Amino acid sequence: MELETTLSQTIRTAGSNSDYDSACKRLLSEKIILAWIMKNCLEEYRECSISEIIEKYIEGEPQVAEVPVLPDQTNPSLIKGERTEDKTITEGTITYDIRFTATAPKSGELIRLIINVEAQNNFYPGYPLLKRSIYYCSRMISAQYGTVFSSAQYDKIRKVYSIWICMNPPKSRENTITQYYIAEKSLVGHVTEKVENYDLMSAVMICLGKPDSENYHGVLKLLNVLLSSETTPKEKERILHDDFDIEMTQNLEREVSLMCNLSQDVVDRTLLSAIQHLMETLNLTAEQAMAALKIPETERPKYISWLEEQ
Repeated sequence: MELETTLSQTIRTAGSNSDYDSACKRLLSEKIILAWIMKNCLEEYRECSISEIIEKYIEGEPQVAEVPVLPDQTNPSLIKGERTEDKTITEGTITYDIRFTATAPKSGELIRLIINVEAQNNFYPGYPLLKRSIYYCSRMISAQYGTVFSSAQYDKIRKVYSIWICMNPPKSRENTITQYYIAEKSLVGHVTEKVENYDLMSAVMICLGKPDSENYHGVLKLLNVLLSSETTPKEKERILHDDFDIEMTQNLEREVSLMCNLSQDVVDRTLLSAIQHLMETLNLTAEQAMAALKIPETERPKYISWLEEQ
């Protein structure tokens, strides 16, 4: 239905609200949330406990919207994140949502990784998200030149991960986690190279879905509850505690509450805009527009009040 299509597009656009985006990034950058993502999506941490990942393997504090993606602003201080943004004429300011370094246990020794986590509200931004994630992987590798390795030290290149959390994927992708990586394939004869010499980048697409869908458990449920615009802060806290053994620190509780408030604000402003749009384009009354949008009668007075203030 055209009405539903228009509304869904408006909601997706509103989801890019800068305050909401910032709250989302801060929430995802909590170490306990990153640890859950790492354990469930990165092979290096499959056998690790959540507490181990937090206490032993995540290095320092994750950088949130600090490190530039594009090369012209990247400098030798990139790993420390001293430059916080990158501006281009065509793309504006582009930074990684979340970026951090981590160690991982492998064959009795520790290897170092660079991990990027992106929160994506729009699955169809005009290009395949997977290509963007592969570009981010490539940038995280090339940006290591001069900071991690030089021309004679390619053996020091660190493996990189770009993890994309997609909040509004198509139905066919709901509640799925898919990994894309470099693999060895013999074309003539058969040789075996050490995996660590080519396994240097991996893109992971985490596509969230509805509670009544298949595979709604584990990290998919965790992230869906965490980022939900419909679940109340108290209910989120209960699920995080009961299902995932996540204790609500003062900071985490504050971020969850802020996220919920901002999320509701986005929904309210989106619906108000949709009501006005229907009133203007279809010549409907406010009541008719709200009925068409299926807004519960108990919530309609607040929209009437806001319309009168316009």
